[in-house]
Amino acid sequence: HNRLENFYYSKNGAYFITICVKDRKRILCDIVGDDAHIVPKKYGTIVEKYIRNVSEIKKYVIMPDHIHMIVQIENGSMWSSTPTNKVSNIVRSIKTLTTKEIGESIFQRSYYDHIIRNQQDFNEIWEYIENNPLKYALKEAP
Repeated sequence: HNRLENFYYSKNGAYFITICVKDRKRILCDIVGDDAHIVPKKYGTIVEKYIRNVSEIKKYVIMPDHIHMIVQIENGSMWSSTPTNKVSNIVRSIKTLTTKEIGESIFQRSYYDHIIRNQQDFNEIWEYIENNPLKYALKEAP
């Protein structure tokens, strides 16, 4: 259970989401070169097609075995559906559409979420997503 205790989830907000591939298989992309260029594989191309269609996703990176996203929920009314439902619907939609196109599920059952609490947190996560391929390449270098 990864929900923040005593947080009022029906207000607008931003969320940092990580979706992992089953068994952390590196099937979404390769990261190559000194500039950590992302080269999508077949499954990564499929996933990206569905991510690009979600207007609430403000930033994302597809890594070899996981995806990071910033999801911004703006319901306009406190009586609208709760962001956790909206976030879970977005994740479910990406997973479902990807699974249907591929013909099997490639993702772990759940996902990790972090409530972005302020602008500094947002900026740090944005930068983390931006730098994640280079960090990955440096870690994997011989």
